[in-house]
Amino acid sequence: MGSESTLCGFPKYPPFEFGKPRFPQDTFLGRYLHYLDVVDPSTLFTSDKKLEESMVLLKRYKSGEKNVATDEQLWKAQKVTQAILHPDTGEKILPPFRMSGYVPFGWITVTGMCLPNPSWPTLLFWQWINQSHNALVNYANRNATQPQPLSKYVFAYGTAVTSACSVAAGLTYLIKKSSSLPPTTRLIIQRFVPLPATSMASSLNVLSMRFAELQTGIAVYEKGGNTVGISKEAAKRAVTDTTLVRAFLPIPILLAPPCIMPFVEK
Repeated sequence: MGSESTLCGFPKYPPFEFGKPRFPQDTFLGRYLHYLDVVDPSTLFTSDKKLEESMVLLKRYKSGEKNVATDEQLWKAQKVTQAILHPDTGEKILPPFRMSGYVPFGWITVTGMCLPNPSWPTLLFWQWINQSHNALVNYANRNATQPQPLSKYVFAYGTAVTSACSVAAGLTYLIKKSSSLPPTTRLIIQRFVPLPATSMASSLNVLSMRFAELQTGIAVYEKGGNTVGISKEAAKRAVTDTTLVRAFLPIPILLAPPCIMPFVEK
């Protein structure tokens, strides 16, 4: 992976740049390492004291204080604050709704959705739980530069839950009624139902919750972190990218178990 001073060929702690990723974003590997930092679950165990120290350290750096800390200390401080604090409001995000908490808290719902041959209540329950968690993650990490009424978030939540339950229930019904398929084949196909249901619902969730940003725009920041204006084009790009990511994000999580389970059960 590299020496003590490098990681996958990149400097482990390059000269610090406030608000910038630690690794270059013009290569896949650099982006991959960046997102490993973003979802690192170790930040869930950061104490309030450590968070406060990190905030003070970065504040001193921004004020222009010289030799305030090493590059390593500054990068670690920024990693902690970005993982815990909302970038627009500065408020703490609850652990289950942080990006670093998505896997530790989300595996429970994934397990529930992949249960074999679920009853109708079980099927709908886990789709509801999953979309409720997704909606809360979206809300906790929303763009807050342009405040939106609570009704918009409630509408987005209702849209996601309705679409997820409808797709899951509809596909399950069709599979169960498909008399031309052997029972074993129907059971295997049914295990893939959570994938299209979750992908569609997650995409609609983002579109519904952030649709207003396309009309009002979002804040654009300069290199120093100061706001330079409001841009609808930036909002369009942000919403589009996020929607596509949410559509494809469940694929490895919900595709692998149905493929593996038939071999495990033999």
